[in-house]
This record gives sequence, structure tokens and C-alpha cells, in this order.
Amino acid sequence: MEKHASSSPPPVRLRAVLASLPDYKPGKPAAAPAGVTAYKLSSNENPYGPLPSVLAAVSEAATRMNRYPDMTVTALTERLARALGVPPECLAFGTGSVAVLAQVVAAACDAGDEVVFAWRSFEAYPIVTELAGAKAVMVGLDEQQRHRLDAMAAAITERTRVVLLCTPNNPTGPAVHVDEVRRFLARCPTEVLVVIDEAYAEFVRDPDAVAGLELWREHPNVVVLRTFSKAYGLAGLRVGYAVAHPPVAAALRKTATPFGVNSLAQTAAIASLDAAEELLERVEALVAERERVAQELADQGWTLPRSEANFVWFPLGAESTAFSQACEAAGLMVRQYGDDGVRVTIGEPEANTRLLDVAAAFGAR
Repeated sequence: MEKHASSSPPPVRLRAVLASLPDYKPGKPAAAPAGVTAYKLSSNENPYGPLPSVLAAVSEAATRMNRYPDMTVTALTERLARALGVPPECLAFGTGSVAVLAQVVAAACDAGDEVVFAWRSFEAYPIVTELAGAKAVMVGLDEQQRHRLDAMAAAITERTRVVLLCTPNNPTGPAVHVDEVRRFLARCPTEVLVVIDEAYAEFVRDPDAVAGLELWREHPNVVVLRTFSKAYGLAGLRVGYAVAHPPVAAALRKTATPFGVNSLAQTAAIASLDAAEELLERVEALVAERERVAQELADQGWTLPRSEANFVWFPLGAESTAFSQACEAAGLMVRQYGDDGVRVTIGEPEANTRLLDVAAAFGAR
């Protein structure tokens, strides 16, 4: 019987955009030389474990994990609406604020539309934009690592559908000021969605910082994103939300993954809102540590952007790798962004003190 040469089947056809799409790079897990305590300062996580009351609520809810979660997130919607003082129909949820961000872009953008945002900013922005078939329009930060809102307004075209304002900006730290945003909104077409991404809102102490909910109440095209991952310490359960006007919120619910916010996450978020006073005491402790670190770095001679989040940013350029390696050698896992800089989360006091020691030995820049 004649044998024929075998040939490989043609490759599966995938979207061409995937070849150029940047990977989202998670923070490295904690690691350290022998005999040295390791600290993970690479993911902006809350270093405190869950409150006993939250853990008890989640443990009880786990007995029903054989059932699908409430797809409409009813109980959490009602509880959060009371906490924020907003109508329930103005809330939409997702698996972390990054998922809600993707829902916004999916709801607003067709292929070839544009999304304007500052750069460097949250690294998921170009990813969710390009996955939606839209074009990322990046506007560079200023010398203080802050948004240039006049330049962002000038970058808006007839194809712009969404503008993303990350405040405080991840990874550089400064908050956008309310007067800047008011001027920007006065120039921005009302049909363009302006997303105020406030993942770190609870850590802000700048009196001039924008308050997203205030501007949301004034402008029908403003959407506010927030999360339970940072201040509330629920990063492992993935629950974030948007505050939007009813037509936009309804669109975000349509673009959400069905049953995406799991039942344990919903329960934990409600229990966290009930324990908000206790949790926000932890936030105050982290803010105090941030201020201690910032002041001591300034005393060492470092010139860093003002952070209103739970991290500090070292704009080290070509020296970023050397600094990152020095931190890792000391048991501190930090987040390097190529040759732009290094972001370091504010963690346990012992970890923060070790960072100060590394910075002092490295030498101020």
C-alpha cells in the first residue's frame, strides 16, 4: 500500500492583534536569600489579612458554593448604594475594576474607535483597548509624572469614545486635581465617556484631588471605577464596580461575564462595608507608613513624585534594573516597568524600613 508523506495541518487562525498585544505582568511572588524574610511589594496588595468578621461571613457562604452566585448582585448593590448615596440602578459590577474597565470599552467602542489615556498609566489600558479592536491614544505624563489634561483634551478626535483618567495614577502615584478635570470636561464632547479610575481612592489625602462621585453627579458622561481589592483587602476575590448613569450602567451589565462576581466575593464585600470603620483604620496606618517612607526618602535626597496611593514610584530610567535587583537581593519583590521606573508597594513597617535601607545604600537620584 502506497504511503503518502504526512503534512502538518494549518495553524489555528487567531486574531492578529494578539501578536502585538503586551502581556499583563503580575507582581512577582515574595522571595529572599536564605535567612532573610521576604516581602511582596510588587502588586499593591493590602498587607493585612481579612478581618475575623469578614472571614466568618465568607466561611459561612462557602457552604453554598455548589450554587451559582446571584447574577444581578442584588444584596451587594443595595448595600453599596446606601454606602455611596447613589441609586442602585447606577451600579454595575465585575471581577475587579479591571474587568469593569473592559466592560466600559466593550460597551463604547467599535473597531477603529479611540481610547485616550495618559502614559505611563495602568498597564491594562492598552490591553483592553486593543482587545476591543479600538486604538490606544497615549498622552505622555509631565515631568512630575502627572496627567497633562490639556494635551489629553487636544488628543480627542471624532473617533474618541472613551477617556481614562487614573487617579491616583498607577504606577506613578499623583492624583488628578478637580480643577483640572473640570476644565477638561468643559472641553470634552458630552458623547465621550470619561472614566475616573479611582482604585486607590481611600488612600488619597490631597485636598485638591478630584472626587469622582461629585463630578459623576454633575456630568452624564462621567463613570467612576472603584474596587474592593486595595483598601478593603479583597484582591483574591475579585470584585470591582462602576458608578454610572443608568443607560451606561445598564450597558456595563450587558457586557459583563454572566455570574462573574462569585458568591464569596459578594458576601465578603458586604461584610467589608459593614466593617468599613475598622478597615479604614488600616488604611490610615498604611497612609501613615506612606508618609514616613516619602519623608525619609526625601531626607535621603530622593526626588520622587507625590504619591496619593499605597505605593511609591522611583523614576529611575536606565537604573531601574539595578535598583530592582538591589531590592530583590534584600528580599523585597518590587515591580519594575522596563526602563521607566520601579513601583514599590507600601507594606508592613518592617518591609518599608528595609526599602529605606536599600534606597539609602543605592544612593538618591
